Amino acid sequence: MNSGKVDVLLGLQWGDEGKGKIVDVLTPSYDVVARFQGGPNAGHTLEFEGQKYVLRSIPSGVFQGDKINIIGNGVVLAPDLFMDEAKDLEKSGHELCSRLHISSKAHLIMPTHRILDSALESAKGKDKVGTTGKGIGPTYTDKVSRNGLRVGDILENFDEKYAAHKERHMQMLASLGWTNFEGLEETEKKWMEGIDYLRQFQIVDSEHEINRLIRNGNNILCEGAQGTMLDVDFGSYPFVTSSNTICAGACTGLGIGPNKIGNVYGITKAYCTRVGAGPFPTELFDETGKRLRDIGHEYGAVTGRERRCGWIDLVQLRYSVMINGVTELIMMKNDVLDGFDTIKACVAYELPNGEITRDFPYEIDNVKPVYKELKGWNVDMTKFNDETQFPQTFKDYIDFLETELETHIGIISIGPDRKQTIVRKK
Repeated sequence: MNSGKVDVLLGLQWGDEGKGKIVDVLTPSYDVVARFQGGPNAGHTLEFEGQKYVLRSIPSGVFQGDKINIIGNGVVLAPDLFMDEAKDLEKSGHELCSRLHISSKAHLIMPTHRILDSALESAKGKDKVGTTGKGIGPTYTDKVSRNGLRVGDILENFDEKYAAHKERHMQMLASLGWTNFEGLEETEKKWMEGIDYLRQFQIVDSEHEINRLIRNGNNILCEGAQGTMLDVDFGSYPFVTSSNTICAGACTGLGIGPNKIGNVYGITKAYCTRVGAGPFPTELFDETGKRLRDIGHEYGAVTGRERRCGWIDLVQLRYSVMINGVTELIMMKNDVLDGFDTIKACVAYELPNGEITRDFPYEIDNVKPVYKELKGWNVDMTKFNDETQFPQTFKDYIDFLETELETHIGIISIGPDRKQTIVRKK
């Protein structure tokens, strides 16, 4: 019997690279789509047939009717937000119960985790990380300190378990001097409705299920959330998320052996964005940055926050390609650059001591980007359907990037719709 293949798709920048659209484009080749980390702080936006969807916790394969979708053990799940998201999908005609499986080992985000998030962020004062306030950090903290509440816990004696965890959180909040519990009772009521709603789904030991599916010849696409530079180990620490967003996170977040991983698809924008606080070497504070934001509609899918915009950073991307073992690049939002006469790419950093480096350093707070200028293409590419239509200057830009990153760019996106996707030959 032929065993199936496991490929990983993830973001190579600071998130918001356009992973949702690409998972949707790639899913026809896979039987299973599995989320392996993150929580409802990440929104994957998909547009097709005149509809726009934002998925926060549910894998992006749900729009392909016959796929199994798995929320893995590495994900943290908010039952109330999950319920809202799932009901919206059901209303639009996408039935979930039979094809969405949830790991019994995924951790639950409690209402008090969100209050802890606010309290801990507030305590940091000017050193705030800029979290989305969804309770993700405190949930992962409980997980690693062995105090977590998991999806499997909802099946037996749940009320007692919940009360004990809530009491512990209340003691922590009291020690922080936190007194704002406005709306907690209402949130809790809806959260408990979410718990009841969760019980109708297939709660599985997903590591067993996923390995059985591989043995039976099924092809699996592992869907990452956020981006490599938000990884808790390799990102721009401490301005990072609380999970491993890199390829290795697919192994720990789903229970897959590293020898099972095949292709690693790394997604990058043709420029760069970041949300929230933290260093961003190529950030533009001028009219060009504003123009990128406006043309690219760079506002958070979940939070609506303005994204910070800058030129593509190849020092950072080379690092991400290396850390993840990327086998193929996917470049998004190329159409945003359609009207620029000149495009810049950061090829190296100047360190505070004047040294020039092409390697990503320990700290990037005070580095200066060293840019290479390239000629823009000044052509509207949004209606193109084949790479032969690309203007020569855009082909030169692709060649330049492939040389710098030593990796093939296999897919080019020229608009938000599923159809605005061009697959390139090697």
